[in-house]
Amino acid sequence: MVYVDDNAIINAGTVPLANCLIFKGFGADDRLSAASGGQDGGHLVFCQKGHIWLFMMTSALTSLRKLLLIPDRDPLDYPFVESDVAMLQRVLADPARHAVDDPTWKDLMLSAYCAELSQEVSIFGQHVLYRRLREGGCETLAPSVAALADDPEQATALHLACKPLRKADKEIATLLYRDAPPAEPRWLGKAWMLAPMLLASIAAAMLVSPAAWLATFALLYFLMAQQVRYGHLIEEWDRSMRSLQMLLRVASQRGGPDAAAVARINRDLTRTPGGPLQGHQDWFALKNITHYFHSARVVFANLPLLRATLLDIGNLEADLALARHLARTPVYCPAVRSEGRAVALRDTVHPLLAAAQPLTLALDGRGAFISGQNGIGKSTLLRTVGLNLVAARAFGFCYARQAAVPDLPVYSSMQNDDSLLGGESLYVAELRRARQLLAAADGPHPGVYLIDEIFRGTNHLESVSSAAAVLDLLAERGLVLVSSHNLVLAGLLEHRIDALCVARDAAGMLRLSPGLLVHTNGIALLAEHGFGPRVESGAGKVFDWLNGYLAHPAASAGVLA
Repeated sequence: MVYVDDNAIINAGTVPLANCLIFKGFGADDRLSAASGGQDGGHLVFCQKGHIWLFMMTSALTSLRKLLLIPDRDPLDYPFVESDVAMLQRVLADPARHAVDDPTWKDLMLSAYCAELSQEVSIFGQHVLYRRLREGGCETLAPSVAALADDPEQATALHLACKPLRKADKEIATLLYRDAPPAEPRWLGKAWMLAPMLLASIAAAMLVSPAAWLATFALLYFLMAQQVRYGHLIEEWDRSMRSLQMLLRVASQRGGPDAAAVARINRDLTRTPGGPLQGHQDWFALKNITHYFHSARVVFANLPLLRATLLDIGNLEADLALARHLARTPVYCPAVRSEGRAVALRDTVHPLLAAAQPLTLALDGRGAFISGQNGIGKSTLLRTVGLNLVAARAFGFCYARQAAVPDLPVYSSMQNDDSLLGGESLYVAELRRARQLLAAADGPHPGVYLIDEIFRGTNHLESVSSAAAVLDLLAERGLVLVSSHNLVLAGLLEHRIDALCVARDAAGMLRLSPGLLVHTNGIALLAEHGFGPRVESGAGKVFDWLNGYLAHPAASAGVLA
């Protein structure tokens, strides 16, 4: 009987049809599937005549389950590490698109965003979502995503069809994009002789001469040595094959011009069950090793089709995930491509913040110096803008009422830290990142630069001086959005960027308006956090003394122009 549970793979063709009874009409939820690969909505079930009782028992259990309305359990999504999820993007990296670099990925919290998109998605769909986020390449909201978002019934059916993929616990992009199969040992073609030779040596030792035990021990040593050599490789390979066969099963059931070829590959990869003797076959005939090399030949002989299948199913899952995400997203819109560096986001929000207040940003190609009180949300604004720009490049939509954004790479410098083990101070880390941004601005992919509190790791005078020079050069070559409490930078850079201030209006709503912060709150926060009158008074005195020549940036206008 061909019986397929949640973890098994269809082994089509192993049961002769002459020894089968054929039953028709069972739904896609049944745990019996066709030897030809299965047909959703009306399985053909092949059952050996000697095991009709097993079919009847399964049918009865299925009917009882439906009668009691017991839902199928969702598979537990395997917790892949990010390096596994990133593997497809790494093997297919396109330098022409200029992927989001690691510091920007970290600054914009794109790992958390990718995880949000990847709910109920297998490793295959996660591969594609990650790759799209890293590299972009989407001009507008994909018609396939829009169609799925508009047709929840179809999206649900496809999502259920892809559910078995979530049991895959091994990424296979690394395997499918290898150039060569594992090298086969010279004895592989003669492996069938090992078991007869072992039996013959034992018989000779018992019937002819005890010296034949030497040959027996030599053969046993050889067999054990091969298991030691290939055992761990076979364990990893078997995990890869389970993931690959889950992919092939879903692809064959989905149909299409390659469905028959995919089903054939799935059959060729399936090992003939050995029953209770399988362990003996592995140890004394090396069946597990011969199957390992056989399945490797099958995989590498069909790499183009397997790669296409991986991308096809991965793209389907990614589109389904995006459609589900948009269905539960209250605010989004298609991203329109703007000319040059212009950015327009009306009522934009951050998708990871449940109670995010919308803000409107409009830049005509000049950058922005963003000021505001402590804790008002300047860093959140930069992350919101950055994530929306990345989402527009990756998926063709933004989290806003209306969006017109450029198709430009996004770079950020927001979370530079010192390194105790690396012997790198905060300022040196900031300098290293600034050089990377300038190198990007000099290269073929200048873009949008999001910078928060630049050069905070040194004294005030050198911080302002260095920041002004670096930002001036960046703003000449790309679009710069910088947030800083050093208000003097706004005047120094007014020939390149415009000053914008984040503040609350009379209704308590956040607004982004032209101009600089007027009323700071750093000293007021000392009182709120209980520092006491002496600290507050001392800070106020120093502030009054400094305020005369540092808090009025107008006199600095034209220094760098």
